[in-house]
Amino acid sequence: MAEQETSSGLEGFGKKLLNLFIKDEPTSGKTAPVIPQNQGNPVAVPSPQSGPAPAAPASAAPVSAPLPEGAVDPKFVDHFASVLHRNNPPGPDYFEFRETLKNLSNLNLSEDQQYQAAWASYKAMGGSADVSALVSSANQYLTALNNDQQAFSKTVEETLTEKVGGLANEQKQLQAENEQLAKQILELQRKMDANTERLAKIGGELNDQRQKITQSKSNYDATLAVFVGQIKRDLLKLGEYIK
Repeated sequence: MAEQETSSGLEGFGKKLLNLFIKDEPTSGKTAPVIPQNQGNPVAVPSPQSGPAPAAPASAAPVSAPLPEGAVDPKFVDHFASVLHRNNPPGPDYFEFRETLKNLSNLNLSEDQQYQAAWASYKAMGGSADVSALVSSANQYLTALNNDQQAFSKTVEETLTEKVGGLANEQKQLQAENEQLAKQILELQRKMDANTERLAKIGGELNDQRQKITQSKSNYDATLAVFVGQIKRDLLKLGEYIK
């Protein structure tokens, strides 16, 4: 690009990137990106004689399970702005072409006319007259984005392994603790039931023992009274009859 943004200007560059690659009209209530999905596959260079290359049929990738629908995130817009900024060569390239094409989208022109006009403007800015140079610069951006995607995917996998693995280990540990606690609770319940049963028996035994002890004391006192009384009578008789 002709103008090189500095790191302090990446926020503005991110907003510019958002305007260039994101449609103005929301789709189903959400803003939909128009960036090509096959970022890692370079675009074939059309020959000047053959005319525009036919559009490749879109193929839907099989999805084994429904995934959460994504949304354009401003922090990732700024991130991609930084990626493209680092891979931005000096002079007009695909980015100027995309900017011109975006501006032409507001005019009442057919798609073919928009691309032809953007191509003419691109060459007027000093861009190469060979369309392969423009396509090559676009493929360079795709390569940069694909490399970033691979690095991001690796980071995601590593984070998942760390976070999910740690949570899985914690889950197993908590389950094992709960099983152990459940066994302890069962054992305590059994102990409580045994204690309750024993307490019921002890209540009856206490009454029996209390009655036995009380009766034994009464018998002791009665027997003692006989001996004490006899001795006291003997003492009285001794005093009366023997002097």
